[in-house]
Amino acid sequence: MDEQKYFSDPEETVEDEEQGMFEHFRLNVDVGQTPMRVDKYMACHLEDTSRHRVQCAIKEGYVRVNDKVAKANLIIRPGDVIRFVMPYRRRGLEILPQDIPLDIVYEDNDLLLVNKQAGMVVHPGHGHFEGTLVNALSYHLGISQGPEAEDERMGILVHRIDKDTSGLLVVAKNDETQLDLARQFFEHSIERKYVAVVWGNIKEDEGTIDGNIGRDPNDRLRFRVYPDDDTKGKHAVTHYRVLERFGYVTVVECRLETGRTHQIRVHMSYIGHPLFNDERYGGSEIRKGTIYAKYKQFIRNCFEICPRQALHAKTLGFVHPRTRKWIQFDSTIPKDMESMIEKWRNYAVPDTDLSE
Repeated sequence: MDEQKYFSDPEETVEDEEQGMFEHFRLNVDVGQTPMRVDKYMACHLEDTSRHRVQCAIKEGYVRVNDKVAKANLIIRPGDVIRFVMPYRRRGLEILPQDIPLDIVYEDNDLLLVNKQAGMVVHPGHGHFEGTLVNALSYHLGISQGPEAEDERMGILVHRIDKDTSGLLVVAKNDETQLDLARQFFEHSIERKYVAVVWGNIKEDEGTIDGNIGRDPNDRLRFRVYPDDDTKGKHAVTHYRVLERFGYVTVVECRLETGRTHQIRVHMSYIGHPLFNDERYGGSEIRKGTIYAKYKQFIRNCFEICPRQALHAKTLGFVHPRTRKWIQFDSTIPKDMESMIEKWRNYAVPDTDLSE
């Protein structure tokens, strides 16, 4: 295939954990091309993509011809330029179905919601080829896929959360559902609320963090906030509200307006309140409190009770792709976080003036 006709720019790929994963493409129609429906042309010129999947993308408004939104029956002609985005589908990995228990909150013919436990990797990848959420979903849905399989149904995850973050994820069972949910994530119309425990006593009862997020050039496993005029960062907004104050730490609800990788972890660290026990962003050290041995032992005990960043995806709401009705789901705080919070309730003096 001619690279000038079909390409994906890696810098244009969106791989934000909650927003979904998209690739941007362009097709230049050859001078000698006979007139043809755009859906048929795209299906013929895209590898590993069915005409049905292309039609779903067109229906959701992801396809533009000469910068105008296209319909499936549009006839393309020589010189036309087709630009579109498609949810990214991971390839080249054998998906091994594994009978791993799942906490399924809701399920119907089009989608399901799973309450992921902390410590479970979402996608198979380097160092994690088994025991992932996708392996468990493959077994639950009766789907088996080899590295060269033509079955595209394993592209069912619309978004993701970190390995050590617990909480709700929505899973699509068909192309129509996946593309519709992907559009809702892309338009930021999904309701997503997290509960986190952060270091320090946040001054305001509520606030908004607006800071562009991009990968840290000094550590490829970390992300950081960039100035607005720096192209290395992507627009990111987090709204927070204080739920409980324990002097040295604060329990907050975070509502995502965007969905960048590590967004809450990066934003809270950026304002000086890293997540409790978040090793990657400095939260696994004592950031606030006294120097006394008894306090240090108390913190070590809290780290042992909740041995990961204290972050839980608690609420998820969206328009159901088939019924077009708003549905919203809520999950309980997992035992490790709840036990650690309860320990702080018994330790801290809420009305102590420890403002930053």
